[in-house]
Amino acid sequence: MYNRIILLGNLTRDIDLRYTTSGTAIGKVGIATNRRFKNAQGEMQDETMFIDLTFFGRTAEIANQYLRKGSKILVEGRLVLEQWTAQDGTRRSKHSVSVENMQMLDSRQESQQPTDTAPAQQENQPPLPGGPDDEEVPF
Repeated sequence: MYNRIILLGNLTRDIDLRYTTSGTAIGKVGIATNRRFKNAQGEMQDETMFIDLTFFGRTAEIANQYLRKGSKILVEGRLVLEQWTAQDGTRRSKHSVSVENMQMLDSRQESQQPTDTAPAQQENQPPLPGGPDDEEVPF
């Protein structure tokens, strides 16, 4: 049997990073993926899916360090069924993706800065040596 899933989307929230008693990092987050298709009437329609992701070990720590809500990411992993007993005694379950590989698709600057702040503009700064204002441009 083959259990492999590949998802491309945006994170729905910041990563919730926790550690097991043995020190293993576990990161949980959600991803939103979109699909555009024509419906029976020939109109374009969008469908959004929300899927839970789980990162483990160093991958969880890296994801927590560089990814934020809204970050674009490509993940590859396997589908798992999580089961538990709720506080009221009922059995609960849900599907999620256990991430084995990831690629961060935002630029480095976008992923390291908080989403609600823009980089500080520095006006009246002299150009750096070797910049585009120098007469010698290597081509």
